[in-house]
Amino acid sequence: MKALVYDGPGKIILKDVPFPKIEKTTDVVVKILKTTICGTDLGILHGKTPTVKPGTTLGHEGVGVIEEIGASVRNFKKGDHVIISCITSDGSCEYCKKQMYAHCEDGGWILGHLIHGTQAEYVRIPHADNSLYLIPDGSDEEALVMLSDILPTGHEIGVINGGVKPGDTIAIVGAGPIGMSALLTAQFYSPAKIYMIDIDENRLKMAKKFGATHTINSTKEDVLKRIQSETKDGVDVAIEAAGVPASFDICQKIVRPGGHIANIGVHGKPVELQIQDLWIQNITITMGLVNTNTTPMLLKTVSSGKLEPSKLITHHFKLKEVLQAYEVFGNAGKEKAMKVIIEP
Repeated sequence: MKALVYDGPGKIILKDVPFPKIEKTTDVVVKILKTTICGTDLGILHGKTPTVKPGTTLGHEGVGVIEEIGASVRNFKKGDHVIISCITSDGSCEYCKKQMYAHCEDGGWILGHLIHGTQAEYVRIPHADNSLYLIPDGSDEEALVMLSDILPTGHEIGVINGGVKPGDTIAIVGAGPIGMSALLTAQFYSPAKIYMIDIDENRLKMAKKFGATHTINSTKEDVLKRIQSETKDGVDVAIEAAGVPASFDICQKIVRPGGHIANIGVHGKPVELQIQDLWIQNITITMGLVNTNTTPMLLKTVSSGKLEPSKLITHHFKLKEVLQAYEVFGNAGKEKAMKVIIEP
């Protein structure tokens, strides 16, 4: 079968690889119907994640149909259409019992990281009962790819960890897929103002359509001056969604006393913590890897039409075009790309 394989920093290859097989009785093999590319995949390509070994099939998102099933799997059957969670969970370890599935002792983020992932024709899913979600009949399966990772990540690590409340003024720094997911799910909690901050005018226009009340291009105006002039003393919640030092620094500057900085972005190098200014401001800083414990709720909101993740999809490719898909996604500003869909 064909798969997109990491071959070391800066190198990815579409090549023939062996079909996955059931290795444990709790496994299933899923035929991929639709997958996508994450910013984390670009980070792997650029050498940000040295734990990924050359020869690994990339990808941790997708929807598909169960092709083979292990003898101990109880919740699914062959032929079921499923969402693949980016987080693998055995459901029984100490961390899983705390709903900290990201730190599962026999799972966590392993797809496209420590084991072969979803940017292929087929993928093996360990601990299937706790790592897949049944797709309701008649669902827009393309839209549900967004429930594999970005929507629960934006919601859990940005919005919930950030403590967004009705009436809050919040700012999201970074209008990529994760920032947009935080924007969409923050509206569950009725903040009064939502600032979206980015350097890309096209993405800022998109953010306005998705519900941002204010946008700021940080290359054209001083973010701190603008927010201070409109909020008096800053934002209640600053959500970092880019994973670069400059965006984290903006969050430190614009958060108000008693406020919250929620870091979603994946950082590949250190940031400078302005603790000499923040310690006296009663600031809370949170960060983390998604647990996907809100995925069932998000699935219900998508099924009811309250949440429309299909808005985030801008490009479509076949698996044979996956290298072109990486080019487009990696040059998102020029290509006006948000999320791409890849079909084998």
